[in-house]
Amino acid sequence: MKDTIRFGVIGLGARGMGCLEYYHCTMEGVKVTHVCDIYEDRALQGQAIVERIQGHKPAASTDYRKVIEDPNVDAVVIMSSWDNHVPATVAAMRAGKFVASEVGGAYSVDDCWELIRAYEDTGRHVMFLENCCYGTKELMALHMAKQGFFGKIVACEGGYCHDLRSEILYGEENRHYRLRNYMHRNCENYPTHELGPIAKILGINRGNRMLTLSSMASGSWGLNEYARTHDDVNPALREFRFAQGDIISTNIKCAGGELITLTLDTTLPRHYSRRFTVRGTKAAFFEPMGAVFEDAKGEHGNEKMNNLAPYAEEYMHPMWRRYLEEGVQGGHDGFDWLTYCAFADYVRSGDVPPIDTYDMAAWMAITPLSELSIANGGAPVEVPDFTRGAWTHRTDVNRGPYSLDI
Repeated sequence: MKDTIRFGVIGLGARGMGCLEYYHCTMEGVKVTHVCDIYEDRALQGQAIVERIQGHKPAASTDYRKVIEDPNVDAVVIMSSWDNHVPATVAAMRAGKFVASEVGGAYSVDDCWELIRAYEDTGRHVMFLENCCYGTKELMALHMAKQGFFGKIVACEGGYCHDLRSEILYGEENRHYRLRNYMHRNCENYPTHELGPIAKILGINRGNRMLTLSSMASGSWGLNEYARTHDDVNPALREFRFAQGDIISTNIKCAGGELITLTLDTTLPRHYSRRFTVRGTKAAFFEPMGAVFEDAKGEHGNEKMNNLAPYAEEYMHPMWRRYLEEGVQGGHDGFDWLTYCAFADYVRSGDVPPIDTYDMAAWMAITPLSELSIANGGAPVEVPDFTRGAWTHRTDVNRGPYSLDI
């Protein structure tokens, strides 16, 4: 791979535009050569950002296929709406491009198999841009787990707990896709922020896998209440019967015996939390209370809350220790930058990406599987083995500076 990687960026909403300006345009050795959004004004705005920062005018289009077909694009970054992630990713893989996809749930299990088939046919992986895998606390817990700190891990918990009522209900005005999803679907629609770090800790797809899933949904009242108390929200939404439950709870049983519990909580008043928790026979990690409890130290009381500092010094992941020395960059506490560095490293090395096609398929599949389980009163649903049995003996792991598996 040449020293300069030519990026094509698909999707320039709030997330896409921010990443274009603060990451894609500022990373050493990256040149943005094509920007795309279905809305022409966003495409032109992205073009202007690249011209201002990088000093050249990239191509701009409203059809993602033009980016994928562009010979001046080496690597495609997909940041469009959830429903476009799989089609654009598969098209880029089959065109021989390096490709990274932003997160979100799939719309069907077959979509996830389409990803697998594209990899099997081409040998070209996608990197899934699950930035929470690179969070300082998540990497710290991963480092602890690799060293046996927790003993046998029994259960992990995570959540996407984020008051998104304004983002959802002003979706028409802001041209945001979340609104239509909440209107018509009832599922764990955004599972990977919480599941990704847990999957890496539990070795999912590499020595372990998810077997069955059961999901339950509460009723849906939060969005209606918000719409009734905010006059500038579309009045038609005040009594609209949203399909999406206010709170979704999902339990997943793993081949190793572990239990994963996920919570989606985005339409009621609350603070932000990912509820990241690791429970083992020797110790526990509770991100919401900033606490580690070690059985050997008799740490069981509330006085141990907010005691991460000494553990962070001892168990900080080497990747983050190096990152702090070099200087933390960007937003989301710096882990967005690490995620894109990992993608750029994958493109240059041609190695297996740290979060690969099998991970993307398995994690995104939680959405359609939860939808099926909820529709059937919480009935257990089998989680497909997207590795076709290879999870028991895989050796193809990323061994670079951004690896999440070694």
